[in-house]
Amino acid sequence: MISKLHIKNIGIIEEIEIDFNKGLNVLTGETGAGKTLVIGSLGIIAGGRFSKEMIRKGEKTSYVELCIFEPESKDSIDGNIIISREINISGKNMCKINGRMVTVNELKNFMKSYIEIHGQNENQDLLDVKEHQKYLDEYIGKDLVELKSKYLEYYMKYNEIKKELKINFGDEKERQRKIDLLNYQINEIEMANLKESEENELEEKRKIILNSEKISQSLNEANELIGENTIEALSNSIRALEKIEQLDEKYKDTVCRLKSTYYELQEVSRDVSNFKEDIYFNEEERNEIEERLDLIYSLKRKYGNSIKEILEYCNQTKKEVERIENMEEHNNKLKIEKEKIKNLMLQIAIKIHNIRQKKSIEFSNKINKNLQDLEMKNAKINIHVNYKETEYYSTGKDEILMYISTNLGEDEKELSKIASGGEMSRVMLAIKTVLANEDKMPILVFDEIDTGISGKAANSVAEKLSRIAKKHQVLCISHLPNIAAKADYNYFISKSVKGDRTNTSIKLLNEKEVINEIARISSGEVNDATIRYACELRNKKVI
Repeated sequence: MISKLHIKNIGIIEEIEIDFNKGLNVLTGETGAGKTLVIGSLGIIAGGRFSKEMIRKGEKTSYVELCIFEPESKDSIDGNIIISREINISGKNMCKINGRMVTVNELKNFMKSYIEIHGQNENQDLLDVKEHQKYLDEYIGKDLVELKSKYLEYYMKYNEIKKELKINFGDEKERQRKIDLLNYQINEIEMANLKESEENELEEKRKIILNSEKISQSLNEANELIGENTIEALSNSIRALEKIEQLDEKYKDTVCRLKSTYYELQEVSRDVSNFKEDIYFNEEERNEIEERLDLIYSLKRKYGNSIKEILEYCNQTKKEVERIENMEEHNNKLKIEKEKIKNLMLQIAIKIHNIRQKKSIEFSNKINKNLQDLEMKNAKINIHVNYKETEYYSTGKDEILMYISTNLGEDEKELSKIASGGEMSRVMLAIKTVLANEDKMPILVFDEIDTGISGKAANSVAEKLSRIAKKHQVLCISHLPNIAAKADYNYFISKSVKGDRTNTSIKLLNEKEVINEIARISSGEVNDATIRYACELRNKKVI
């Protein structure tokens, strides 16, 4: 249940804290005091949409914080779940669950398990086909639990097999297409006859060919400068110094160094001459190298970043072809098992359908009886259980749709076609009344569900809310004394002006104040007559 709600800077609310309680909590107050802002704040903390126009004038942020007391919940810490949402005027959100930051979508999905808000524009569950099935199945209860559990077990196994067959190319056409593609890739790589080192070698050859003119010119120049004259000059220098090398050790050393230079220069000269002979330009060879490199680059784009990776890809692809070709026997076993499971699912799905079909009539009748009590005497709910021959859902083969006819002589329409928010709220109240004992939603919020009703219908709404509140925490905004009189806890919302600003406040009423408030909303005045009337509604002696 909600134990505390903290709201700051939303509309005319500057800052309020509300301590809610178990059972039926009814909020009353004058029009425009901020009752709807309180419910709107619950919508915001539940992950609903927020307009920056809702931020209190002059403020930059709005803040809503909620404490839910659910000691048996796995999400609680010491029995409490703390949820908060802060919204900046720029539109930025900061959402937290027990101090952990989450996205708005995560917040919304989390809160779906704890709170339902039903109001003029908040009955989205009634527009969701999945929720229609949930309501019917909740009504049916234990008769479906075991069947749905067994069906789900088969359904999950069925999908696992389908997934494995897809991975294994269990479909013959898909399998053959995959083999053809892989063989094409293998053939393309093998036809290229790649060698790991050839790319570097080709790059070097291409570089030489493209620069052959420049290389030839430089080699010729070097060869001429070295030439025979330079070598002969070194030889003559050596012979001249040999004549005096015996006279001093330094002359002898110089002769040795010159001889070493002479021999090395001869080697260099021969190398340069050989280099000259190796240099040539062949247009045809250059084109062949370019084509070969283009082929390698193309294969690298498809199959790997290097020739080594391309060859490894080819080997792996060969293994994949072999694996696909040899899995036919395994796939055949899977297909047999898949059909067997499908037949088992079908048998259970038919049983589920028959139960739903039978119980849907009973459920519809009970909802319709409650709608009559709620002054929708001509309204009629009809639950369609449509069996889908070709579909298998996680809960069977049924599509559950709620249809309604709101007036005599009119065709029934899908529930989502109802125009009136008040009617939607009463339909939801009727459903929740029937499901009071089965519904697992801990917190239900009703915003002005009493719009457009009075008299006997008002008493009926009050009775139904009171009944639902035995199993759930119910928060309800109301203008009817009948509903306020049934409350376990009454809250009065008022507004006041301080300086030039309007501000909302909220107060938990004591019993005397409750009687006075019931008297006020019954006729607009608090006097002896309205006090007696309030006491009668409250089943209390006149205070």
